[in-house]
Amino acid sequence: MKILFTIAIGVLGLSSLNAQTLKVPVKSPLCTIKQAVALSEISIDYSRPNKNGRTIFGELVPYNTLWRTGANAPTKITFGEDILLENKEVKAGTYSLFTIPGETEWTLILNKNLQMWGTDGYDEKEDILRLQLPVKKVSEITESFTIQFTDVKPTTCNLELVWENVKVSAKISIVIDDKVMKNIESVMTQDKRPYHQAAQYYYDNKKDLNKALEWATKAFELNPKAYWSSLLKSKIQLDLKDKKGAISSAEITKKLAEEDKDSGYVKQADEIIEKAKK
Repeated sequence: MKILFTIAIGVLGLSSLNAQTLKVPVKSPLCTIKQAVALSEISIDYSRPNKNGRTIFGELVPYNTLWRTGANAPTKITFGEDILLENKEVKAGTYSLFTIPGETEWTLILNKNLQMWGTDGYDEKEDILRLQLPVKKVSEITESFTIQFTDVKPTTCNLELVWENVKVSAKISIVIDDKVMKNIESVMTQDKRPYHQAAQYYYDNKKDLNKALEWATKAFELNPKAYWSSLLKSKIQLDLKDKKGAISSAEITKKLAEEDKDSGYVKQADEIIEKAKK
């Protein structure tokens, strides 16, 4: 009995070893990228195959054929708020991203089905968007399939797909002005008001500059060491053609920034003073 028991334990141990999962490097590693734009984020999950000396488009990835746009499971893209993709409306949410590569033009597809492997289970009826994008041939060869965000600005960016010597780009833009304006109207009725942020938005978007000046002035009054608020005030004054006021505010900015050893703000203050004196 003792011998049988020992054998049984050995068999169980061997079975346990056989059941263990072996972890090895994957050929097409998973990648997640995120980009803050407007009031939220855009994130992408995709697997990155390598060129490995192969001809990609027209051979490994056939022309005019649905592609998962990466490897393994289809690429997924998540929009934190409603966006415009090449001026076409897309609601906030997560979508599978497919493409149909061509020699001179790609079709980019967003699909509602998130439970697929490769292109298995794809149904065109579940597409929420299709758009045509021109192909750009580049001189530099990209080894690993790459999805990236470029030309990132407060409310816009470009979504780029790059592999081999091919680049395809789609513009993402987000219209948030009405939402921000409503938020500003709401928070500016409260006790603790974000004067600087509200003034900055008004200045950047060329709203009511007199209101922006009022808020920037108030922000600096509440925090007399905040030379970033006095700099903003000087910029607004310059746009309002109050050159004397702009110089005065910029000189205050420069003095405070020098005390804080912030050369960047010192330089900006000098630039405003120079402009105002012309």
